[in-house]
Amino acid sequence: MDTQTRHSLKKNSFAAATASSVSWVSGHRSGVLRWIIVAVVVLVAGVASLVVWSQRSNAAGIALGAALDTYSAQLAQPGAPTAPDEYATASDRAKAANQQFVAVAQKYGWLPEGAKAHYFAGVTYQQMGQNAAAESEFKAAAGVWDRNLSNLAKLALAALYHQTNRDHEAIDLYNAVAAKPSETVSKAVAQLDLADLYAATGQTDQARKLWAAVRDADKDGMAGSIAQQKLGAKN
Repeated sequence: MDTQTRHSLKKNSFAAATASSVSWVSGHRSGVLRWIIVAVVVLVAGVASLVVWSQRSNAAGIALGAALDTYSAQLAQPGAPTAPDEYATASDRAKAANQQFVAVAQKYGWLPEGAKAHYFAGVTYQQMGQNAAAESEFKAAAGVWDRNLSNLAKLALAALYHQTNRDHEAIDLYNAVAAKPSETVSKAVAQLDLADLYAATGQTDQARKLWAAVRDADKDGMAGSIAQQKLGAKN
């Protein structure tokens, strides 16, 4: 078969395929149009959702930043007048920050900023002596997908459990964090906190076992140094 014949066959095949496609589209015009409309609507909805999410995320970040500014505000010197950006007592500051954190958590709870607000709401509730509310907020933060935040919340929740004589629950949380550590809470940190709980409740042997494990696993690190000091202090 010569070149000209092959070229003619290819051209005819392409023309036939094109004609067939055009014929199919013509015969299914309404279905094709519906498919195109649905695809466009889905695309527009997706873009709109992304824009809304970005706007909400920015607003949440600003609100959380303002709450953190309140939480870290200066305290007035004893006997001195309170400036507009200062608080007379740590309790007053915690109360003001708590209101902001709770508002962010309620409004943006489905965003990462809202999850962080739950954690800080728990911290400030605890500072205000409202342990039940603090527990609820810590649990909300502990349940998020972000292990860095989740582990921080679990550590705070474990400390609250120990403070309220629920050591069995605290021990479970410390062990859970040690089993799945994160950048914010290492295995050694969880073990040191658990060892302190054991020591505080008279379970010295278990405390020493944990301190020794941390010391051996982190010989040149801060956690290992702390564990060695604890072991030395108990001798």
